[in-house]
Amino acid sequence: MHNRITLSQTLLAIVGFLLAPLLMAQSSDIPRTASGRPDLSGTYDVSTRTPMQRAPQFGDRRYFTNDEAAVIAADDLARKEERQRGSDPNRSAPPQGGDGSSGASGNVGGYNTFWIDDGTDAFQIDGRYPTSIIYDPPNGRMPEVNDAVRAERRARFSEGELAVRREGGQNDGTAYWLNLGLDAPGPYDNMEQRPFAERCLLSFSSTGGPPMLPALYNNHKRIVQSEDTILIHIEMVHEARIVRMNAEHDPQEIRKWLGDSIGWWEGDTLVVETTNFRDVPAFSQGSRDMKVTERFRMESADRLIYSFTVEDPSVWTAPFSGEYAWPRSPNKVFEYACHEANYALEGIMKGARLLEAEFRGEDPGGVPNPTQ
Repeated sequence: MHNRITLSQTLLAIVGFLLAPLLMAQSSDIPRTASGRPDLSGTYDVSTRTPMQRAPQFGDRRYFTNDEAAVIAADDLARKEERQRGSDPNRSAPPQGGDGSSGASGNVGGYNTFWIDDGTDAFQIDGRYPTSIIYDPPNGRMPEVNDAVRAERRARFSEGELAVRREGGQNDGTAYWLNLGLDAPGPYDNMEQRPFAERCLLSFSSTGGPPMLPALYNNHKRIVQSEDTILIHIEMVHEARIVRMNAEHDPQEIRKWLGDSIGWWEGDTLVVETTNFRDVPAFSQGSRDMKVTERFRMESADRLIYSFTVEDPSVWTAPFSGEYAWPRSPNKVFEYACHEANYALEGIMKGARLLEAEFRGEDPGGVPNPTQ
């Protein structure tokens, strides 16, 4: 028995000795700063067809097979080719109120595939294809909210006024909020009611986060790294996160749009902890009490693995974690000029006034209503 253990230990030592140069070569393959830290500087394209939450049919299965991943890529290509086909120049206008399909105002039109840049396939980590970005809980889905949040949501959505004012699937191209009264408040009464992304203050889909997530387009992120500060420039809505290295968090009364981020190194992994969020963070499902811990590690010279853990007992019954790949990109991060003369916001306000006038049977501004 003693000889058998000694032989096993000897074999392990030999294997370790043989693998050590390979592991050192892999570690030395990543770019490094003058101080020896991994150099994360560069631009990354984080677009992916892998969903944030796992489809229920996969249960606790964490990875796609290679064939399943190939189907995702093929289906995405076919769908985009179909949607990029030329439109009939002689087609008629959409019917008033839309055609009844899903989408705002009956899906009268919006972005087509030309504007979408959400990746072409599922991402890989260490040669495998995860079925979702979230990996903990094991079902790949966000945990349940706590009892207080559930009760608050139930009370909010059981009230007739708020239920009517919800926009999810109810925007049919009419001033539906006036069903509660011709002077009832609505979701378009003033600009400050509109979401931050609509006002060009924060991006949608938490692209700046944290956690920083992929979206329909503008999925580039640029990292600029120094010894005491790391900047993460987000393409969407030109957000810039500043990570102060080896620092302490600001006092709790100081609240920031993207939270207060401090960082440190654990070996070759950059760890970033963010607290001090506003009441509504960029990741709007969380609260001011949220804490996000992010990790950045170089899988290779051309691929960074980004992982995160979200903790917010004010909202969820448990923390949750996710990770996905950030491949390097030769592209530049161009200016996202959402703020310049935000004509869309003006149109939203004017459109709401026109819908309200039509609902009340009025002629806005004395101009005959062309739809009557």
